[in-house]
Amino acid sequence: MLARWFPAAINTRPTEWSRAAIGMALGTMLSVWVCAQVFGMEVALHLLGPLGASAVLLFAVSSGALAQPWSIIGSYLCAGVVALLVARVLGRTLGSACLAAGMTVVLICWLRCLHPPAGGLAMTLVLADPASAGLGWYELGAVMLGAGALLACALAYNNATRTRYPKRAVEAPAVAMGSPPVPVDPAITAADLKLALADMEQFYDIEPTELEQLIHTAEAHARRRSIGEVLASRAA
Repeated sequence: MLARWFPAAINTRPTEWSRAAIGMALGTMLSVWVCAQVFGMEVALHLLGPLGASAVLLFAVSSGALAQPWSIIGSYLCAGVVALLVARVLGRTLGSACLAAGMTVVLICWLRCLHPPAGGLAMTLVLADPASAGLGWYELGAVMLGAGALLACALAYNNATRTRYPKRAVEAPAVAMGSPPVPVDPAITAADLKLALADMEQFYDIEPTELEQLIHTAEAHARRRSIGEVLASRAA
C-alpha cells in the first residue's frame, strides 16, 4: 500500500527536461509580454499563474490530450466567459470564484477541451485586481491574447526542437484484399510500454499500467467485434 504513494520513474532524459524548461520559461514570458503591450503589465501579471501552469503542459507533456490547441483555446474561452458572467451576477467573492471554477469544469468537459489551468483561471478572473476588473468584458481579450501567444510559442518551439506538436490522430493501416494474414503479436505488458516510452524520450501524462489496461480492454472489444462479424457472416 505504501509503495503506491511513491512516484513512478520518469522515462525521459535530462535533455528533455531542459528542453521543456526552456520552452516553458520562454513561452510564459512571451505571452505575458504580448498581453502587457496591449492591456498593461498589471493585467498581464494577474494572468501569470494560469499561463505558467498551461505552459508546463504545452512544453513538458505536449503529447497529452490536455495540452492540445483546442484544449487551451477552448478552455480559456470557457473560463473567461463563465468567470465574467458569475462576477457580474454574484459579485467577486470567494464563493462565486469557486462556483465559476466548477461551472468551467463542467463546460470544458462537455466541449472536450479539458485543461486543468482553466479552473484556476476562472478563480483568478473572478477575484481580479482593480485594473483587470475595470476592463469589464475586455478582460476576455487579455485572456485570449495571452493564450494565443502561448500557443503560438508552443507550436514554434516544440516543432523547432523536434517534438511534433500538435498531436496527430493515429489512423489504422488499411489491409489490402487478399493480403496474407497478420501474425498474432505477443501480449503487451506494462513493462513493454515502459520501455517504449523510454525509447521515445518524451513526457506522457499516463502511466504504463493504465496504458496496459487500456490496450487489453481494447483487445477484448476487438475480439467481441470480430466474433460478432463472423456470426453475422454465417447467418447471412
